[in-house]
Amino acid sequence: MTALVRAASLLGLALIWQVAALVVHSDVLPGPLAVLAALNAHTLSGELPYHLAITLARVAASFLLAMAIGTAAGIVMGRYRKLDLVLDGALVLGLNIPALVTIILCYVWFGLNDVAAVLAVALNKIPTVIVMVREGARAVDPKLLAVAQAYRVPRWVTLRQVFLPQLYPYLMGAARSGLALIWKIVLVVELLGRSNGVGFQLHVYYQFFDISSILAYTLAFAAVVLLVEALVMRPLEKRLTRWRT
Repeated sequence: MTALVRAASLLGLALIWQVAALVVHSDVLPGPLAVLAALNAHTLSGELPYHLAITLARVAASFLLAMAIGTAAGIVMGRYRKLDLVLDGALVLGLNIPALVTIILCYVWFGLNDVAAVLAVALNKIPTVIVMVREGARAVDPKLLAVAQAYRVPRWVTLRQVFLPQLYPYLMGAARSGLALIWKIVLVVELLGRSNGVGFQLHVYYQFFDISSILAYTLAFAAVVLLVEALVMRPLEKRLTRWRT
């Protein structure tokens, strides 16, 4: 039932799009059929799969790096008050530095390469992960940890079966918001300093005023985002939080 509702919602958006294209009747807003034709042409040529795969690889690398560093730092800051006070100023600074500044500096310092691109994206996301995980670490029930300590439960078992389960909702929140942010920043990174990827292609088609191709790449990218949400994020969230039901 939920899937049908989502499908009906997407179909409704497509109908609104078609009506708007008919009303405007301009190359500025091509209809869904024209965009699907462009999507098919770019897919058959192999161009779209190539650039989409490169972008997804950068997204995956940036996401894993940001989640690993952000989770570790967030747990430590949430559990150790003095360390949290020492690092809080740097965290606030990281949260408020514009993404564009970070991207430019990484390209200047490390060169126009994938290492700089991935690092720039990860640096923009790490502070947000830290904040969410830190709040989760603070919310962990100390009584449960005290019980585990009283029964001399090994630290690894305590971490896996007592501490992390209480942290999972915060981790999933950080992961979801992280992906939403990383998808967007990767495109900006590619537009500014890479010679491949979806962001680079969007810049090329913008220069040629090829709106159909721009929307075709956007649809392909959006389809991947929806698939990741439906096939990865939701099942993972249900599995990790099923102990609460």
